[in-house]
Amino acid sequence: MDLLKAIEKEHSKAQCERIVRYVGGDKTRFAQLMDLFLKGGYRVTQRAGWPLSICVEKHPELITPYYKQLLPLLKRNDVHVAVVRNIVRLLQFVSIPENYHGEVMNTCFEFVADPETAPAVKASCLTILENLSALYPDIRPELKLIIEERWPYETAAFHSRARKILRPPNPL
Repeated sequence: MDLLKAIEKEHSKAQCERIVRYVGGDKTRFAQLMDLFLKGGYRVTQRAGWPLSICVEKHPELITPYYKQLLPLLKRNDVHVAVVRNIVRLLQFVSIPENYHGEVMNTCFEFVADPETAPAVKASCLTILENLSALYPDIRPELKLIIEERWPYETAAFHSRARKILRPPNPL
């Protein structure tokens, strides 16, 4: 499969699934998809993000060599929201290397606090912060506070994720 042609041809769930099946857990094919995501034109980058995030969900080890290239995209204002959405989506499913924990936490807190952030980005950021709070329990009060502050202004997606975070753990 020519990934560029496949991405340019069609943007649909069926096409996304075909690309994900083609890439599978293959590092070389994933590298080709990542190259399109990082260096493709505006539309190609947008469209490559969806299958990329699903590939990482299914094969989290594939993303390991790319954190240094991906994380700076979260801070740029000139990337499409689909790029940001798919990066934070895939970060939910991986063990983020320790040297990136602070950067990722700060970025996620900024996204959650910003009224202009897309709802899907906020929802994913809440999950990332919840995952990291297992390693850094000191962020839980800040996470709870920001959820409570944003609650009246947020969407159903935010509320759904936030409820799971605020729910007390089940005793055994």
